[in-house]
Amino acid sequence: MLKITNTISGRKESFHSLEPKKVRLYVCGITPYDFAHIGHGRVYVFFDVLYRLLTFLGYHVTYVRNFTDIDDKLIARAQKELGNPLEFSTIAEKYIKAYHEDMQALNTINPNYEPRVTEIIQEIITFIGALIKNKKAYQVNGDVYFSIENFPDYTKLSKQKLEDLQAGARVQPGEKKRNPLDFALWKSEKEGTYWKSPWGYGRPGWHIECSAMAQKYLGDRIDIHGGGMDLIFPHHENEIAQTEGLTGKPFANFWMHNAFVRINQEKMSKSLGNFFTLKEVFKQFDPMVVRFLYLNHHYRAPLDFSFDDLKIAEKTYQKLAKFFDKHPCKKFDNTTIAANNVVQEMLEFLYDDVNTTGMLGVVFSHLNTMEKDETTFCAVKEFLQKVLGLTLQPLPEKEIELTPEIQQLIEAREQARKNKDWKKADELRDKLRTLGYESHDKKF
Repeated sequence: MLKITNTISGRKESFHSLEPKKVRLYVCGITPYDFAHIGHGRVYVFFDVLYRLLTFLGYHVTYVRNFTDIDDKLIARAQKELGNPLEFSTIAEKYIKAYHEDMQALNTINPNYEPRVTEIIQEIITFIGALIKNKKAYQVNGDVYFSIENFPDYTKLSKQKLEDLQAGARVQPGEKKRNPLDFALWKSEKEGTYWKSPWGYGRPGWHIECSAMAQKYLGDRIDIHGGGMDLIFPHHENEIAQTEGLTGKPFANFWMHNAFVRINQEKMSKSLGNFFTLKEVFKQFDPMVVRFLYLNHHYRAPLDFSFDDLKIAEKTYQKLAKFFDKHPCKKFDNTTIAANNVVQEMLEFLYDDVNTTGMLGVVFSHLNTMEKDETTFCAVKEFLQKVLGLTLQPLPEKEIELTPEIQQLIEAREQARKNKDWKKADELRDKLRTLGYESHDKKF
């Protein structure tokens, strides 16, 4: 039986769906104001594997993943790129298209629904109105806030202490909250901008969007809600408050969160200068290598990303792909695949909190077995393709292409060495190494 670590209980629990053989899965999507990064890739590859696994096990999965296509960051990006904050939809279209390209490259299956916030504004307004009626929210000068005092279970997901949160909370100028921890459901804007509501013109707060979209496409209760662990608080905590504050029912039976991607032991972020987009990485490594790297780490363990690790993953993946490229296989149905002894061993690891790392270990330990047994060879190959989403196509031989930026760094390093500026030369060497290039010095 499948067991999943449930964030809300902090324990590994046997998975049971609300309805027999049906799963309602909601995963928080991106805010499309920039290109997707390697952290995004990890989230959506993992939940793609979960979706594939549940489908393989015979569940009918309804998978919803949203786009937050109206947000402060989008508005700022529209001002920066287009000189008009009201052109946020143009920015959203640009980066949603790029995101879909990245997800296709990573071989993720499209969700059943990919709703956008701007498509469900009326549903959001109705949701907020019902919260006000239930006395879970209040309106102040066109803004609407959720009242955490009227939801006693607040922080049950994150396990944080209210007194600690309140000690660190601040009310921003212009806000008229009753409690510093109350959060915005609707943000007022000047007359004639964004959308008209019973409270005046404005736009939704971040958290209410996912509650409204999950309810529209999956109903009041869902089986699994997922995302990165950075969303536990405040986003998912606030989703629980909103949805359960409205319905009085448990929102999600299981909460699943994957760990961060780290660079040099630090969480990846633009401010630290350790930020890599998927498109940047794909210039040097096949997307299947990136997917394989993700799957070689348990989803709840931090992934320390490096180009050196990608090179190792590339060699290992190529070995696996070439092994399974030896001869063609006939197609098996899922029952036949699952009945194979080696596949059953692999499934035991996946049943244990989707342990893809341990499962891949089983594959490599049985290469000799598969050499001698064509049925096992084909069953394992198809399982890896169906459930792990690995194409297992051998990688083309790489030709090193130096971008103008890389060439410039190489030339700058050579000049620093000629000038005997060893400190600068070492700094440039380390920067090249971070970008996946190893420099070999020659004598002058």
